[in-house]
Amino acid sequence: MSGFSPDQPGAEVRVSPNFGPRRETLGPDMIVLHYTGMATGEGAEAWLCDPASEVSSHYLVHEDGRVVQMVRESDRAWHAGKSSWFGHTDVNSCSVGIEIVNPGHSLGYKAFPKRQIDAVIALCSGIIGRHAIPARRVLAHSDVAPGRKIDPGEKFPWKALFSAGVGYLVPSAPIKPGAILRTGDASADVETLQSMLALYGYGVEISGVYDRQTEIVVAAFQRHFRRRLVDGMADGSTIRTLQKLVASVGADSTR
Repeated sequence: MSGFSPDQPGAEVRVSPNFGPRRETLGPDMIVLHYTGMATGEGAEAWLCDPASEVSSHYLVHEDGRVVQMVRESDRAWHAGKSSWFGHTDVNSCSVGIEIVNPGHSLGYKAFPKRQIDAVIALCSGIIGRHAIPARRVLAHSDVAPGRKIDPGEKFPWKALFSAGVGYLVPSAPIKPGAILRTGDASADVETLQSMLALYGYGVEISGVYDRQTEIVVAAFQRHFRRRLVDGMADGSTIRTLQKLVASVGADSTR
């Protein structure tokens, strides 16, 4: 593929060779947001277009708001890696991947500039419009690959996206002293927690035992929906926020 017209108006095109056909689907029904986790946006863009890297994304959003498309939305970019959502393990085939330039946790994680987030919102809005993607299926890389990935991280302004009609949130419940579910616990309350996480889409076994994987998934949930404290322990705030999220989505099947 020597070139293509961008799906998103105004996007630059830099073709990545790292793509293939979508499998078992005609188009995407999910957006996965990442951060690049590299020192510079230029380095990230080059890496995503390097055949040796064997990774790519559909889009890259630079800190100044420039949007670069590297893979057509009709094709399968290699961005999600080992991941799952609602039990579907080929996330690459059903998603559009957006890399957002940020050095990430290991290189001086910082706030995302407003002009960058404005560009992300506009890009997501365009993708949602083209593919009728439900709000609840605008996700973090950490949602679909908990533990293995933590991006775009707790500094990513999900509230700004939600206020602009992109993605889905509920107000997080306040953090208060009280009982906490944690690793090693085994109870009906743990089973209920796991069931709610799975009902929203997270990959967690419903066993009634608060194992390491449950801790990892709870941390992923917190990183997206209760960002003030990400510790993998299910305190009252985490549980109430999850309850509100599941109930609100269940009340509106279009989300």
